[in-house]
Amino acid sequence: MGRRREVLVCGGAAGLAAGGYGVAAAVGGQWPAGAEAVAVPYHAHLWDLLHGQAAGDLLVNWNSGYGAPFLADFFAYLMNPFSWPTALLPRDQGRLAVLLVTLATIGLGTALMTHLLGRLHPGPRPLRALAAVGYGLCAWVLDVGGAAPMWLWGLVSLPLLGLAADWCLRERHWVAGALCVALAWAGNLYTAALATLAAGLLFAVRLFADPRPFRRRVRATGRAVTMAAAGVLLASPALFVAVLAARRAQPESPVDPLGPSGVGAHLARLLPATHGGPRLPDVAIGVFGLLVVCGLPFNRRVRPRERALWCAALALVAAGFVWTPTLLVWHGPVIPVGGPYRVAFVLSGLLVLAGWVSLAHRPDPLTVLGGAAVVAVLAGLAAGRQPVRPATWVLLAVGGAVLSAALWLLDRRPADRRAHALATWAIGGAVLGNAVWSGSAVLGAAPGDGVSPAAVRAGHAALRAAADWPRGRDDPGPHAFTPNDPLLLNGQGGGYFSSYLPTVTALLLHDLGAGWTAGGRQTASVTEPVGQALFGVRTHLDGAGPDASARAFTPVRAAAAPPLVTVLPPGARTETSSVWARQESLLGSQVYDAPLPVPAGGPAPFLHGTSGWSVPSGEEGTVFTATCTPGGTAFFHGLWYRGTVSALGTGFRSDGEQPTTAVPIHRLGTVPADGVVRVTLRSDVVSQVPARPIGCLRAGALEAAVARLTATGATRVEAGGHTVTAALPAGSTGTALLSVPATEGWTCAVDGGRRAAPTPVLGMIGVPLGGGASRIDCAFRPPGLTGGLTVASATAAVLALVAVFARLSHRPLRRAARLPRRDRRRAGGDRPLTAGT
Repeated sequence: MGRRREVLVCGGAAGLAAGGYGVAAAVGGQWPAGAEAVAVPYHAHLWDLLHGQAAGDLLVNWNSGYGAPFLADFFAYLMNPFSWPTALLPRDQGRLAVLLVTLATIGLGTALMTHLLGRLHPGPRPLRALAAVGYGLCAWVLDVGGAAPMWLWGLVSLPLLGLAADWCLRERHWVAGALCVALAWAGNLYTAALATLAAGLLFAVRLFADPRPFRRRVRATGRAVTMAAAGVLLASPALFVAVLAARRAQPESPVDPLGPSGVGAHLARLLPATHGGPRLPDVAIGVFGLLVVCGLPFNRRVRPRERALWCAALALVAAGFVWTPTLLVWHGPVIPVGGPYRVAFVLSGLLVLAGWVSLAHRPDPLTVLGGAAVVAVLAGLAAGRQPVRPATWVLLAVGGAVLSAALWLLDRRPADRRAHALATWAIGGAVLGNAVWSGSAVLGAAPGDGVSPAAVRAGHAALRAAADWPRGRDDPGPHAFTPNDPLLLNGQGGGYFSSYLPTVTALLLHDLGAGWTAGGRQTASVTEPVGQALFGVRTHLDGAGPDASARAFTPVRAAAAPPLVTVLPPGARTETSSVWARQESLLGSQVYDAPLPVPAGGPAPFLHGTSGWSVPSGEEGTVFTATCTPGGTAFFHGLWYRGTVSALGTGFRSDGEQPTTAVPIHRLGTVPADGVVRVTLRSDVVSQVPARPIGCLRAGALEAAVARLTATGATRVEAGGHTVTAALPAGSTGTALLSVPATEGWTCAVDGGRRAAPTPVLGMIGVPLGGGASRIDCAFRPPGLTGGLTVASATAAVLALVAVFARLSHRPLRRAARLPRRDRRRAGGDRPLTAGT
């Protein structure tokens, strides 16, 4: 009966939290906010994988980055178990899929927190559920976690690891605890590491809060350490692959240390319905949770040692968020660019746990008054800060009064059930009202997603109709919807946003003029003819845009592209002096005029040798001229240039910023009859452009180069989930060039020979053919996968042995427990049973 009630109360808490988020999202008009950029494209790709419509598999993503490793990204973005059932929905219901994942994860995290609160200290079940709702709908969930199902798994990991720590204190369920640790770490390594630190702090507080013999403390600590180690080792495939992928990933842009924000600004984040302003940790848990946790220092029914430990733990974690060195302890060596306070859910969880300790001991009037006074002081210090809204004061005033009265009623005679019931209903209404109002205020303030589902469906259908993989690529660029349009539309493009984007991929596309943002963590597709030919792009979408609504997309066939595998002749040299020279080296033909431009007016630029020109700022503009073959097509590569560019009757804006934003090659127009290309640059600031920013593609040169590559390249290309096989003309010599970034993990064999790592050619996979060859086979295996599977298998075997041994050792105790008392004495079972219970 008790277990059934526990299931009901945990399920009720889950329903309240998920329902509250859903109502808040509906009122705020976001379902959920910010999910379009990353979550929806990745879930669309998961749908394609599970339905067999993706070109790649879990090891290689052929859609993005012109072929990128995917397993680390799968572990990072799609290991939330609630993500997988979304494949049952139609593919174009990406928003709904992400919303359902969010609701299910919030519900599970809230249910587990409800159960953990009961393990922390017994107390009224309805109040326990309402306290847990404050955790499930904390400000971090509303502002950060709801848009990212991978981070939201941390909401589950924290109470899950807290329950594992509780088992260590009770010296029970070691194997089950290790499985819980593995589930947390496999679900998302990033948030699991944060939750593990918080669970360790919770374990330490509980270990020393209760009087217990030193031997039992040592034994519990040993169980906790070994349990955590076994669980992490069981998640070794995810851990090993992710760590090695992170080492080879494009580094994040440098982040400035945390600037001064003031105590008042941090304290304001404890209040409900605060949003906007400077980036600070979102830790609010609602007026109810705030009131009871602020009353903890005044609650004389809680042992002084326990009060002191909880207050010290909360102060330690809160102080760790305001100083760069201590924040690095939470995040590792680098503060995340996208959100330096992704760890905020940890403090929210600890606040709820500490508040429950006070609430479970029935706060007396002095405790309630003390908590209300502290909340009033916090509100006074936060007054006037930008995040504080009018809704904040309404919730504090009305909610504070209702909750204070309800807490006073709870302290009345235990036999007064009417007062207790009235207080519980009042608290429930206040908690839900606070959650919905705060949630709608935060979600409604988020910028709307301008992606049209009808346009996405049209783009996906157009690409699918033109699919020609692996004979060629169908690139969805330019990226009009999300940074991950190739995943969203199931094309094969260069655009990719990932925390594990290989440096090799980022630099290859950067060096070929595709541009990047986020310091190289987000790449884009090549959009000019030579770059598209190098990557075998046969079609791309034209007219895509967020405002395209239901417009039909027409695939525009680009100039004929060579196969994905071409052959560079023996002795071919690679030139890296400019983007035009690098493209020609991979193409194996000279197709550009790339003269050194001549300053011809305006503020004089300064040439820094081969590193480029410094262009002064000014309204007049600096003029460059270059002489090219008439009739060709002129292009401009500004790289880091920031300003406007005018030439050949066209003009555009370039928003480069080193090192975060590199601009792609841009088409200027047709070279006039006199061959002079005149470019005017009006820089916002003193800006840099390459030494040879102007390249002119000679008429007919690319077509001739493509025809040669097609004649000498692969006659047939087959691409599996993580393999590429190409048949070459018999006796081919030189280097087979795969239009795939040469990321570590690829091995290739020639004519069935021994496999070896390829020889990169300017970042692409190159396979030396020796004296002559007719076939190459390449396959990819993520670094760390073999070692991770080995360690995980060994750990699983150890856990299985421990589980079998534990079951066999406890069988006599269970058998004795079923005997009559007289037979138990005869069997000698009383003493072990007493000792074990």
